[in-house]
Amino acid sequence: MITGKKVILRTVNPEELDYLYRLITDINKKGPYWHLNIPPLNKFRDEYRETGFWSRDEGRMLILSHDGDYVGEILYFKGLDYQSGYEVGYELFDEKHGGKGYMTEALMLFCAYMFAVWPINRIQVNVMSGNTASIRVVEKCGFTYEGTMRQATFHNGVYHDLNLYSILRDECPSLDSLLPENSQS
Repeated sequence: MITGKKVILRTVNPEELDYLYRLITDINKKGPYWHLNIPPLNKFRDEYRETGFWSRDEGRMLILSHDGDYVGEILYFKGLDYQSGYEVGYELFDEKHGGKGYMTEALMLFCAYMFAVWPINRIQVNVMSGNTASIRVVEKCGFTYEGTMRQATFHNGVYHDLNLYSILRDECPSLDSLLPENSQS
């Protein structure tokens, strides 16, 4: 568990699987930029049984408020075999959590954690063009814009451009520097 000033990041507990499944598959609360794929429940449970949603190639953590609200999730996964590092994706479970700094802190903590535990030098995020909230998040976290992949994703019946952002190990603050002082002892 990683406790920040606004959020808590932690892996998924078995008793949360059904609730988490409902949260990530409720497309009515997804907002305009999150992919609308709904995985089958049995496959979702099988993946958890096999990996606990945490392996060398992919994983996910929940983003919780200090009040215990399920704010969202943050994921990492290997991109192409020849690429160094991981790609990260994130989502709010409900737009009511937007604009409070939860995702910015979660992304920064998550990246610092990933650099602390994996021997990687790069993390990248793809943001759909027009997703100004997510662009603000990655920019606040120190990610660098690298370019646009034209019509690289299909979403809600339309092809969209993806903006590629990355952060390198030496550009990311250390995990210790991001933790509130009372949790560093």
